[in-house]
Amino acid sequence: MSAEARRWIAIVPAYNEEPNIGHVIDELRAFDPDLDVVVISDGSADRTAEVASEHGAHVVRLPFNLGIGGAVQTGFRYAHENGYELAVRCDGDGQHDPSELSKVLAPVLAGEADIAIGSRFAGGEGYRSSATRRIGIRLLALIVSAIARQRVTDTTSGFQALNRKALELFAADYPHDYPEVEGMVMTIKHRLRLCEVPVTMREREHGRSSITALRSIYYMAKVLVALFVGLFRRRVVPAEDLRSRRARRSRSRSQRQPRRSCSCSSSSS
Repeated sequence: MSAEARRWIAIVPAYNEEPNIGHVIDELRAFDPDLDVVVISDGSADRTAEVASEHGAHVVRLPFNLGIGGAVQTGFRYAHENGYELAVRCDGDGQHDPSELSKVLAPVLAGEADIAIGSRFAGGEGYRSSATRRIGIRLLALIVSAIARQRVTDTTSGFQALNRKALELFAADYPHDYPEVEGMVMTIKHRLRLCEVPVTMREREHGRSSITALRSIYYMAKVLVALFVGLFRRRVVPAEDLRSRRARRSRSRSQRQPRRSCSCSSSSS
């Protein structure tokens, strides 16, 4: 089934992206004029929300900055609660090229994956961030691959396509601190099918990233601690197993309940 035959939406988290957000929405609509777009303005202090609305997007305004994890989960919840079957995620800084969406969508539409991630390091070219960040991303990829027992190459990519099953999971529970890295491990532990596709990413045209070389090192250290702590958490129970257990308990309770007997008396006249 094609994307056009489904209800689908683009989720765009944005924090102070007034110069970029309008162009991002226009590019998404150029890819598919019928694509719904929701922009999550994460406590932006500029006109991000107003510009997004002027360009025809649905806008969710968060009253203060939740961070990327909280903003993205807000988008997942919006998509899930409004009945969308398919969602794509693009960042609001313009680094993700909507013309590449067909590549990211293909495995999900073909039923081969629940989540497809656009990877800069799976064969794509173009902008790949600073050398410090590339080293950190590759190290994280090795660690996540070992934990998840599946090879991954780009653990910080937010260029994604998700089906309804993945939306249901992330609408209910999504990492807030390091969402892409921890979310990748979470996906596989919940037995969702994840794949990467090569894409080309761009350097942002306006503004600059808040992640400097020093912050990259700090981020790397904190992610490693979060992953290490995660190894000692109780075993994840996939959502489908939880539903199955609840159904069995419900059937068991109904079978144990005594049946009410009805005594009928007849009178003769």
